Amino acid sequence: MPGSDNSEGSVRINRYIASCGICSRRAADKLIEEGRININGRTAVMGDTVGPDDTVTYDNEVITPAKKEIYIMLNKPRGITCTASPDDPDNIIDYLGYPERLFTIGRLDKESTGLILLTNDGITANKLLRAEGRHEKEYIVAVDKPVTEEFLLKMSSSIFLPELGKFTIPSEVMPNGERSFKIILTQGLNRQIRRMCEELGYHVVRLKRVRFANIVLGQLEAGQSRELTDIEIIRLKEIADHH
Repeated sequence: MPGSDNSEGSVRINRYIASCGICSRRAADKLIEEGRININGRTAVMGDTVGPDDTVTYDNEVITPAKKEIYIMLNKPRGITCTASPDDPDNIIDYLGYPERLFTIGRLDKESTGLILLTNDGITANKLLRAEGRHEKEYIVAVDKPVTEEFLLKMSSSIFLPELGKFTIPSEVMPNGERSFKIILTQGLNRQIRRMCEELGYHVVRLKRVRFANIVLGQLEAGQSRELTDIEIIRLKEIADHH
């Protein structure tokens, strides 16, 4: 039987699944609810804990915590989808072709390019996703007509997005050329920048993320990837823990 929270070395089942690099803790809760997780041969339930001598399976395959935490940054090209589903021929996991199971921290829509992080560290990823709206994400955006001071002022203010039924959080916006601007968001609504521009009568031509929290895209070319440095990982974890 699984141990209790007081058992030495035991962890909650959703945290254990996340540490195996399967998914975030929130997604792990769904797997548990769907009956896809077993502990020592019996179906796991919410709140179960796992000790060092327990055997955990996911869809009848034994899972174990990842031996090494992997963090990769990719300059995502246009046309790649931020999903792990093999049913999508353009999924980011097959595109990256990394030998270990990874998942993305957040998303970029298919038409957008730039910085996306992938990891097998479900615990830190979950913290960052829960803190969505409290760490910065920076984008360079090209639009279909000249950027005016009035447009920049409105983009930096709170905008109501009818399709989502929500207001945006005020953001930092700077000009970046006649038809381009930089924007720093602390929010992650679906297709947020594109929707904001549409509300102001503009159409996004190109959208590129150049920073996520402390991680900067830099000179990484489209389609290229690299592992984060130890310092980058330490700082990213500090940001996740702080929020």
